[in-house]
Amino acid sequence: MLRAKKFKTYDVKIKNMFEFLKNIMTNENASFKSDNNSIHRILNTDIKKEPNSQEDEIIFGCGCFWGAEKCFWKLPGVVTTSVGYAGGDKKNPTYYEVCSGVTGHSEVVRVIWNKKEIDISDLLKMFWECHDPTQKDRQGNDIGTQYRSAIYYKKENNKKIILSSREQYQKELNKKNMGLIETEIKMIDTYYYAEQYHQQYLASSGSRQYCSASPTKVKLGEFYGSNFKLKEDIWENFNWEVDKCVLRSDNNPIKKII
Repeated sequence: MLRAKKFKTYDVKIKNMFEFLKNIMTNENASFKSDNNSIHRILNTDIKKEPNSQEDEIIFGCGCFWGAEKCFWKLPGVVTTSVGYAGGDKKNPTYYEVCSGVTGHSEVVRVIWNKKEIDISDLLKMFWECHDPTQKDRQGNDIGTQYRSAIYYKKENNKKIILSSREQYQKELNKKNMGLIETEIKMIDTYYYAEQYHQQYLASSGSRQYCSASPTKVKLGEFYGSNFKLKEDIWENFNWEVDKCVLRSDNNPIKKII
């Protein structure tokens, strides 16, 4: 009886979520309805830009992309972020198709960063710490392959440091007697932008402040190839001991103390 009640509650949550998103897309007065605007709500940069010679890009899957995107746009040195779909086979998938679980795609965050200001090591630190990579095909209350933990890279030279960070984080998890990392890591060449109303969703007027991530509270230390550029005062802004800490912070990027 308890098990049936649990699934019934989950079904109601899913139904409510779809009704909420349906209202967004059909409400002409919604301030964050779909349009062709590609300017980042917070960083004021083009979310569809390609990285220049001083920049690089990476794609992370950390569960629901609403809260995950905010984690990354707040980091100093991040040029732009966007949310989308990757890792599957369906061309130009819609949100509803991805939610069905049949496209093979996961909800992801695309990050472009300035290599002089922030290192991929810092981004990997945020990735491993902001969610629970030991959860398979889910994150918190969000269940399904579209919520799987994932790192997708486009340049072969980023593979080694990604794998090195995973090895180190597994060692840290082992110290706490936690499970094995389930993160999918692979090279891809295609990323599909999600609908406009999902972009920087948590910074949208009238948005539902939702984040399903369940951080392990385990920190990533130095690892082979790491070259952290962000100091401890930056990371003090992310207290994973506090439930849904990313929702409790403002939307502005964190400023470096010079």
